[in-house]
Amino acid sequence: MTLFFENGLYFSCIRCSRCCRIEPGFVFLSQDDLTKLCVWFKFEEKVFIEKYCREVSWNDGVSLLCLREKENNDCILWDNGCIAYGARPVQCTTYPFWTRLTSDLESWSDERHNCPGIGRGRLWTKEEILEQVQLYASNHPVYIKK
Repeated sequence: MTLFFENGLYFSCIRCSRCCRIEPGFVFLSQDDLTKLCVWFKFEEKVFIEKYCREVSWNDGVSLLCLREKENNDCILWDNGCIAYGARPVQCTTYPFWTRLTSDLESWSDERHNCPGIGRGRLWTKEEILEQVQLYASNHPVYIKK
């Protein structure tokens, strides 16, 4: 099967923060993400979770760990830019090279209304894109046990 991005895709983050703000969404945290953020903020895990996280009920009846959002839908870590930029979760660092957005040309093109960096900037190779997609897909969120 030929991938629609066989010859690469143009993307460059223009730091508009549109992916961090304005619309509601979920930033799921893996254990690695959580650990990295705790180190960044110098918080114990329990303190970080209480201050910055929430539980999100998922399809299979479990809860997943997710960053909170402010009332205006901005990410809890956004304040005129990401206050944890050097420790951003994998979900943030791999955007827009997510599984669902790279599955077909239509999904990729549709995401342009959310991300003005799509279609401009540097050319990402197929190999670089697949590496990002794999990183995103293998970053499993923390399941919260009740």
